[in-house]
Amino acid sequence: MYDIVIVGAGPAGSNLARLIGDKYKVLLIDKRDLEDDNPKNLSNKCCGGLLAPDAQKMIAKLGLGIPKDILVNPQLFAVRTIDLTNNLERLYQRFYFNMDREKFDRWLVSLIPAKVDKSFNSLFKGFNEIPEGYEIRYTCNGQGKSAKTRIIVGADGAYSRVRKFINKDIDTPKKYISIQEWFECSCHIPYFTAIFDEEISDFYSWIIPKENYLLLGSALRPKNDTREKYDMLKRKLTQLGFNFDNKIKTEGAYIYRPKKLSQFYPGRDSIALVGEAAGAISPSSAEGISYAFKSSLYLAQSLEEGINGFLEKYKYKIKKIKLNLLIKNLKSPAMYNPLLRKFAMKSGLQSIK
Repeated sequence: MYDIVIVGAGPAGSNLARLIGDKYKVLLIDKRDLEDDNPKNLSNKCCGGLLAPDAQKMIAKLGLGIPKDILVNPQLFAVRTIDLTNNLERLYQRFYFNMDREKFDRWLVSLIPAKVDKSFNSLFKGFNEIPEGYEIRYTCNGQGKSAKTRIIVGADGAYSRVRKFINKDIDTPKKYISIQEWFECSCHIPYFTAIFDEEISDFYSWIIPKENYLLLGSALRPKNDTREKYDMLKRKLTQLGFNFDNKIKTEGAYIYRPKKLSQFYPGRDSIALVGEAAGAISPSSAEGISYAFKSSLYLAQSLEEGINGFLEKYKYKIKKIKLNLLIKNLKSPAMYNPLLRKFAMKSGLQSIK
């Protein structure tokens, strides 16, 4: 019988396992193999691999330092903002760590105490309530498995199976499909590019340089013309001088965008949600790593004095995240309303001259 089963070994799940692994009997499961250096079936996270200032702050708060082999060139100190709707462009100073996201996740897993049981190449299937707690069902390398636990933690991202099981009647955040393609690129681009175009998306698109590659991604509403919108984005950017000829691979994932505080859902009974599974992700930038660290830290703190009453303690602590999400939503109109964005960019306020 486990005390806690954590579904998902991204930043939220791995950080939680690291923080509670010496006190509780923990099982961590993930569909990827984050310990094998040469996995047969590694499902990469569709992520730009940028560590934003809020995430950097959380890394410092957790007392961690990122190994240099996780970082990739170039390190980025500016954002090139392209407003295709208003035909405007500005450069703003921002500080990002450019990193290899797979190595980052592997590093976080390496910090987990040895006594934590880990089951990789595993898919969570569901659970049943039992007198002692829950019996979860999952497959490992295609074989059916089960485990009993007192607590389930869903750390399995935007398309969280755990949340779907416990949250059928609760309002869920607005859902987007993130499409990201990698291209060979020999040109030197020293900044992160953010692209706004209401014809393509009411969210945003991005270009990120990474070693000898260029990543082009976009957060799109999941409609029948999703791929057409992405191709339109490529055509428009090609006219601005970008080259997308040598494609290496395509990645995709769901992204949540919480527009109301009620869409942030921490869980029920003895089932908790952390990170994007809870809806903890920036509605203005889709940055999620800082929220993954914050929510997993708050849950670990809520478990310090034992399991009884942990969820109520967690709900109290995450009020800080709710306030942050509220502020981000209040900030969004200046970025996503075309008229307000036009006024802000034309003013040149805080831009690099």
